[in-house]
Amino acid sequence: MRSARREALLLLAPGGLLLVVVTALPMLLVLWLSFETRSVFRPPAFAGLDNYLRLAYDPRFWNALWNTVYFALVSVTLELVLGMAIALLVARAGRVRSLVYGAMLVPWAIPTVASARMWEWMYNAEFGVINSLLGAQINWLGDPLLALHAAIAMDVWKSTPFVALLLLAGLQSIPPDLYRAAAIDGARAWTTFRRITLPLLVPVILVAIVFRTIDALRVFDAVYVLTGGGPANGTETLSIYAYKALFQTLEFGYGSALAVAVLAITAAATIIYARLLRAGGQ
Repeated sequence: MRSARREALLLLAPGGLLLVVVTALPMLLVLWLSFETRSVFRPPAFAGLDNYLRLAYDPRFWNALWNTVYFALVSVTLELVLGMAIALLVARAGRVRSLVYGAMLVPWAIPTVASARMWEWMYNAEFGVINSLLGAQINWLGDPLLALHAAIAMDVWKSTPFVALLLLAGLQSIPPDLYRAAAIDGARAWTTFRRITLPLLVPVILVAIVFRTIDALRVFDAVYVLTGGGPANGTETLSIYAYKALFQTLEFGYGSALAVAVLAITAAATIIYARLLRAGGQ
């Protein structure tokens, strides 16, 4: 046992060292920078918790936090509902299932930046295809409320196939005998779904929610390419605000504090979902 454990540690050592170099050290550096007042305009100085106290009184931070949480809640909820519907339909697709797989994965396979640019053209107020279909002149990306929901729609279109794929894998792991027994007992489709399908899919649903929530809370490229955080910071998320603080205003200390806030919120959501997964497994 000792030799096997030693061999396992030796095999894991290169991967662990790589994670320390590319993940742990940069995280510790960002954490240290968040306790400093550092920019290109002044020498670095230890600031203690000043940057975090500034967060508490920064209305732009709270606006970005609200946009981030709202984006995550709405997009993940819609992706879960639509992904479940798609997975149930694909599970019954029969011979054309392989073709449905290919069509379903196209949005997910397109790079996020390309998807955001494509949707930006579709949302164009003058020659966008969406306004052409609606026969209206709606400035989708010029109104803060419309722009945020436009970004959510793009994210739902791109990420729903990922959720559907996970749920489809969960559906295929459910024993068919359970459905046969339910049919013999005269159970209707809704009763079968509520009593058999949904309870057995809970662990897979939680896994899908974990992955999508983490991605949605740290969303950057999709929204940045689509709107740049505008108009009037109406779509500015925490990641975009941190990027602007770090690379546009060059406030490295405060930008690092924003990055730590993103990490803390994502870690808190992960811990909550991990406990739910553990409870579901029991």
